[in-house]
Amino acid sequence: MENVKIHSSAFVDEGAQIGAGTAIWHFCHIMAGATLGKGCILGQNVVVAPGVRIGNNVKIQNNVSVYEGVELEDDVFCGPSCVFTNVINPRSQIVRRGQYQRTLVRRGVTLGANSTIVCGSTLGRYAFIAAGAVVKGEVPDYALMMGVPARRRGWMSRHGYRLKEQADGTWTCPESGWTYRFDSAGSLRCDNLSEDESL
Repeated sequence: MENVKIHSSAFVDEGAQIGAGTAIWHFCHIMAGATLGKGCILGQNVVVAPGVRIGNNVKIQNNVSVYEGVELEDDVFCGPSCVFTNVINPRSQIVRRGQYQRTLVRRGVTLGANSTIVCGSTLGRYAFIAAGAVVKGEVPDYALMMGVPARRRGWMSRHGYRLKEQADGTWTCPESGWTYRFDSAGSLRCDNLSEDESL
């Protein structure tokens, strides 16, 4: 494992794959069969279950458990104590292993502190989930989701700023000046990137 930093209090089970440049801090547990990409940072008390796939440059803050059935693509940020689930109707006396629902968190998503992602959800690229929000279902690319249950309250740029609508129907990031517009399929896309990058 090239340039990997693993704190002495952390456990990385045999069979886990850890990408170059990843740092795993105090009291973490990475289980066998989990895959972490390059340049990830896992804060204190993070658990990554078997079969979980985590992309490159993912930041997971303290006290987060990434359960089986969850996939995090590149550049995802998980705020402190955010919550994933993998069974929609858990009961202690009924074993539902093998019935885990898939949760997909697409590239660049931010999950605010104490947000909850109900299993079976797909969060679109660069969506921004506010602190404490409870998300269930499909979230569009670049959507700002707030509340319980979470509803879309606006659009966010790749730079993490709320987009401002202009008179011509485009949306502009106040930091970068990049513009966004809806494509023919009704999805928000960035004008300043190539077609592949704008996804």
